[in-house]
Amino acid sequence: MRFAALALAASAFSLSFNALAELPAGDPPALVDAAEAKADPANWRQVDLQNLFIFDTTKGRVLIEAFPEVAPKHYAQFAAIIRSGDFDGTSFHRVIDGFMDQGGDIFALKGRESGLPDIEGEFTFRRDPATMPLDATIGPEDTARFGYIKGFPIGTQASFFAEMSADGLVESYIPHCRGTVSTARTDDPNSANSQFFLMRDQADHLDRKYTAWGRVVEGEKVVLEIKHGAPGTNGEVKNPDILKSAKVAADLPAAERPQVWVMRTDGPKFRDSLATQGEVSDVCQLTSVLTAVEN
Repeated sequence: MRFAALALAASAFSLSFNALAELPAGDPPALVDAAEAKADPANWRQVDLQNLFIFDTTKGRVLIEAFPEVAPKHYAQFAAIIRSGDFDGTSFHRVIDGFMDQGGDIFALKGRESGLPDIEGEFTFRRDPATMPLDATIGPEDTARFGYIKGFPIGTQASFFAEMSADGLVESYIPHCRGTVSTARTDDPNSANSQFFLMRDQADHLDRKYTAWGRVVEGEKVVLEIKHGAPGTNGEVKNPDILKSAKVAADLPAAERPQVWVMRTDGPKFRDSLATQGEVSDVCQLTSVLTAVEN
């Protein structure tokens, strides 16, 4: 396997804050009636079809929302590979229960790589708190280290650092929560190419070391059902599940495009819930993604 194994030794962190609700381990995000979401634009946002990736696997369908502004080079590369068809038929060759599903090994299927250059690591991104503010913050806005943008959990320098930085920006990143989509690489931080992984659980130790660029908005149960390797095999899977096809939703005929709405984290319903719910241990435990899907 061309890509080095992802590290497994996690370093846990915790903090307390007002939260929407704690999502019990193993439960996927709740699904809401699409008509309800469409009728309430103040609280629901439709996912841009250019950013909606469709992974049809032998276990079922996974819908992924990409966040191009966070990792533009990775977004462009994965969109290009999806459109090339090179992901179709590749396997989830390394799957570790309680950790992640790794796929995208084109070489193993076709005897060649993607044909695209390796991607420079985009482990963090520079954010202007004025033009890209956190929709909802964990704690006071000027000192918050966690919050949400477009429903994505975000870790960040506190916004007041922008006043002291040379470019007027702060360093931010997508944490490796359950459902996060990230990128495999070798020990070389700039060696990512085609292999991705879908998080089955939270892994803080990957943050700012691997490029996270998306999240699962439907199909978290499928992610958990992907066949995993036996204990002691470092996740190597015999007779693995297959990514039968990968598509960008915008490329499909209109009648075949899934329509996805996610709860707005800048909407009144989310903000009201933040103010009334109890405490949880970290940003990954928020019910950040309530989804409505119309296939």
